[in-house]
Amino acid sequence: MTDTSTDPRLSDLDGFRVEIDPDRQRGDIILSRPPMNVISMGQRDQLRVAFEELDADDRVRVIVLRAEGGNFSSGGYIRGFLDASPEHVSHLADNIAAPWRCAKPVIAANQGYTFGVGFEISLACDFRIATHGTRYALPEQKLGQIPGSGGSARLMGLIGLARTKDVVMRSRRISGEQARDWGIVVDCVAVDQLVAATDALVAELVAFSPLAQRTAKKLLNDSENATVASGIELEGHCYSRLRQSEDFAEGVRAFHEKRSPAFRGC
Repeated sequence: MTDTSTDPRLSDLDGFRVEIDPDRQRGDIILSRPPMNVISMGQRDQLRVAFEELDADDRVRVIVLRAEGGNFSSGGYIRGFLDASPEHVSHLADNIAAPWRCAKPVIAANQGYTFGVGFEISLACDFRIATHGTRYALPEQKLGQIPGSGGSARLMGLIGLARTKDVVMRSRRISGEQARDWGIVVDCVAVDQLVAATDALVAELVAFSPLAQRTAKKLLNDSENATVASGIELEGHCYSRLRQSEDFAEGVRAFHEKRSPAFRGC
């Protein structure tokens, strides 16, 4: 089912489309400028709004970011950087961080070239699935630049300083298998299994309490740069609040009754 948004900023989508499947409780943002799915400057603004709308849509429990064709995205429209105002450029990281800000879980299904901003927006998602043919890169050094949408910072949080220098300062490409071994992606599958692997992860996440999922994501995001002591304190507050939820009571009942829980998100 194709979403029909009432937001005027999404009336004429640039290089992507949005689909909602209420039965599977998922919303998909699909990059649709094959073969390379280059992301324009204006598209970045629209992608942010699309993520915000899906995050607010009660029919959607999980958001998926994927692409048409054999490549996820070769990166941004380079000439657009020269034409954009300094003020517009200053908002690039904010737009690309939209998946990170979503309360709902977000999955990126990556195949082929996943370069530049394509890699950066994937890093802002909660889960990444790669294929054996996926290639990740932050190649901005070849243009006399550095990543400008949060890529180096997010990557360093995942793989550490030394490996991030190796990737960023050498514009090095990472295979899907390497990304899996380094913990960048949760799975690396054959390209013909990417859809099935994504569907399976969506189904797994939908089965959990949406309230517990939202709480876990916010807790983990907020604790990313916190001390261990602060993280434990935040975890305790979140745990205490969830103990009072209907979903927790339902989970306990279902456990004792040996049945699947029927979570409602409250």
